[in-house]
Amino acid sequence: MTEIITLSRARRGQGGRIHAVEAIEANPADALELERRLLEFGLVEGARVQMIHEGPVGRDPVVLDVEGMRIALRRHEVRGLSLALTGTDAAE
Repeated sequence: MTEIITLSRARRGQGGRIHAVEAIEANPADALELERRLLEFGLVEGARVQMIHEGPVGRDPVVLDVEGMRIALRRHEVRGLSLALTGTDAAE
């Protein structure tokens, strides 16, 4: 069974495929801009993603491997992305 979590809850080493993309910001204009940036980074539905680093303070920023490309984002920027965990990361 596939477990779906928000990418902001993922821990270092966890990975899967992007299930859904929705930018969450208080201002709708900011949400649209963030969603556009996430899509430009390749964070689209179905993309393979793995959390490869978490910052030491507040687990921020995070470094993601997105289809072989590494990007660093703030944890709040990825809270609207849902991740379908794969392999041993998914609950049995």
